[in-house]
Amino acid sequence: MAYTAKNGGTQTALSDINITPLVDVVLVLLVIFMITAPVLQSGIQVAVPRTKTVKQITQQRTVVTIDSQQRVYLDDKPVNVNDLPQLLLQKDGRTTPANRIIYLRADQKVPFGAFASVMDAVKQAGITNISIVTRPIESSPAGQ
Repeated sequence: MAYTAKNGGTQTALSDINITPLVDVVLVLLVIFMITAPVLQSGIQVAVPRTKTVKQITQQRTVVTIDSQQRVYLDDKPVNVNDLPQLLLQKDGRTTPANRIIYLRADQKVPFGAFASVMDAVKQAGITNISIVTRPIESSPAGQ
C-alpha cells in the first residue's frame, strides 16, 4: 500500500508489527505464574515426619491431610472425619474401593489417636491401600 507524502513523493506504509509490547506482557505473565504456582500446589502446611526410606510420588492420587490442629482435609477441602467414608466413596465411583490408593499426610505433632481415627474412616470406605506421606532425612555432613 502506498501513500503520498507532504513533499509529493510516494512512500510505502510500514507494515511490520511491533512485538516488544507483546513480549513484555508475556514475560510479566510468566513471572506471575512462576510466583503463584508453588502457592497453589500446597495449600495446607503440614510438617510430615522424616524417614530414611521415602518413595517418590509419581501419580496423582486422593490425599487426606491432618494438620497440627487435627483438622482433616480431603484434597485441600476441610471435611468432618465422620463424613470422610461417604466422601471417599463419592470421590471416584469408577474404581472399586479395594483398588484405590489414598495418600495420608499427617503433621508430626498429631497424636496417634487422631491419626488412627482417620485411618479407620478411610478403611470404613473399603480402601485398604493407604500410603503415609513422609519427608526424607537429609544426610548429615561427614564427621558430625
